Amino acid sequence: MSPTTTLDHLAARDLAEVVRGFRDALRAHQSGINRLNVYPVPDGDTGTNMALTLESVVTEIQDVEPALAPMCKAISHGSLMGARGNSGVILSQILRGLCDGFRHLDDSVGIGPADLAAALTAAAAAAYGAVMRPVEGTILTVMREAAEGAQVAADTDATLVQVLDAARTAGGDALARTPEMLPVLAEAGVVDAGGTGLLLLLDVLLNVSDGRSMPAPDESEEPLIDPAFTERLEHAHASGEHDISSLRFEVMYFLHAPDETIPAFKDVWAGIGDSIVVVGGDGIFNCHIHTDDIGAAIEAALEIGRPSKIRVTDLLEEVEEERWVREAAATFTEPERSHEPVETAVVAVATGEGIRRIFYSLGVQGIVTGGQTMNPSTAQLLEAVEAAPADHVVILPNNKNIIPVAEQVDAHTTKSVYVVPTRGIAEGFASLLAYDPEADGGINRGAMVSAAQNVVAGEVTQAVRDSSCDLGPIKEGDWLGLSRDGIRAVGGSVEQACEQLLLQLVGDDHEIVTIIEGEGSSAAITRHLEVWLQENHPAVSAEIHHGGQPLYPYLFGIE
Repeated sequence: MSPTTTLDHLAARDLAEVVRGFRDALRAHQSGINRLNVYPVPDGDTGTNMALTLESVVTEIQDVEPALAPMCKAISHGSLMGARGNSGVILSQILRGLCDGFRHLDDSVGIGPADLAAALTAAAAAAYGAVMRPVEGTILTVMREAAEGAQVAADTDATLVQVLDAARTAGGDALARTPEMLPVLAEAGVVDAGGTGLLLLLDVLLNVSDGRSMPAPDESEEPLIDPAFTERLEHAHASGEHDISSLRFEVMYFLHAPDETIPAFKDVWAGIGDSIVVVGGDGIFNCHIHTDDIGAAIEAALEIGRPSKIRVTDLLEEVEEERWVREAAATFTEPERSHEPVETAVVAVATGEGIRRIFYSLGVQGIVTGGQTMNPSTAQLLEAVEAAPADHVVILPNNKNIIPVAEQVDAHTTKSVYVVPTRGIAEGFASLLAYDPEADGGINRGAMVSAAQNVVAGEVTQAVRDSSCDLGPIKEGDWLGLSRDGIRAVGGSVEQACEQLLLQLVGDDHEIVTIIEGEGSSAAITRHLEVWLQENHPAVSAEIHHGGQPLYPYLFGIE
């Protein structure tokens, strides 16, 4: 609610209103901010990550005493623990910097003009300090110049609103100039997405302190990035040039480690990736990196401390599977199953209603929703393990990116946890053929690993941009057949890619081909594949299951 009179100081209650208003503003502008992203892949997540970060802060302050010290502590903790993505982690550091400037102020006086300017300056310094390689023309520049504008006004004994006006004007000018500072923005024809989101914080501060109207969100769905820019980046990636899109995975986790070990940790990370942001202190840090080497990114943490809540995101496919997981979680009804205690229980990671039902039918006691791009956290896997009706629990990650996350669970529970390193759904299904709920975890793990290794797994998905492989060039929209060895088929249609892949994978010694249908499959294509198998491998039986998985219209398990 906007004030009926202009405020000359901000109290703790006002600060809480700012946090809630900032969350609401980011939600309203989320789509527009996402469309400013310059990555030529469907991640578009700057607005989403900033909004999710503020959701955590809003939750943290719900029952907090209306005093500056506890309010600032809650905002700092909520932003650190809830930060998502590069933009969210930087934003969390900005909020923590502001709160460090507010927390020791007298509640009877509140936050005055000079206090606000000093806190904005501290927040800008904290943000720059968190980023391994600060780049001008980003949210960092917008924050710094907004703080400089506020400080100039405060030095002239300006009022609180005048300080905020100066900060908003300077920040807006800086945002408009971000394309001049960062050539990639100029070529894309957009301003910085993170800086755009940050200005909403100043807009909310003016709304709370002076009743100013909030800017209306851009509800257009038209792309904001120049198509020629996207085409250039796609060509650069296909030709092997290094650009902002060349590091595929985003790795994030909390690191529990001594403060003095962090500089050396950052040096290790500097050699394996970019977009490095490490924030926190007093033994806990929120760490973010873009890299192609997931293992090295996690091993660096293990050298100095304990990583937790590890998240690995494939930047190429994040949004599509995020949509699917959200919808699936809202509509899926778990089948009735036994919760009677067993010697060893199984927890699997899976997407697709049909796939989940199959896992349950094979004896799985718990399922965590996730997959190639929506990797579940260690905390989510731990919750499922704790709920399983056994002291020994086997985890089936069913994705190579989730294996290192699953391997962290054992250290956080009194139960004995065994990871069968399944890299796909077909391997997960095969492993369960050797599962014995009355045997102990170690015996089950050995048998299930052997069973998983005996299946030949394949999958078909669509290329999201131009690239190349050993088979030749790949065009955006081509269908790719994948196996454990990489890309084995490239086709102009789903049927063509499936045929080429099965031609590579099915041999004379095989007896069964399990076909799992996902989004993008059809009865006609499935029937075509059955006929193809009958003609080319008459001794092989086809088993058809509807999985409903996103992104992969067909998964194959060959035995």
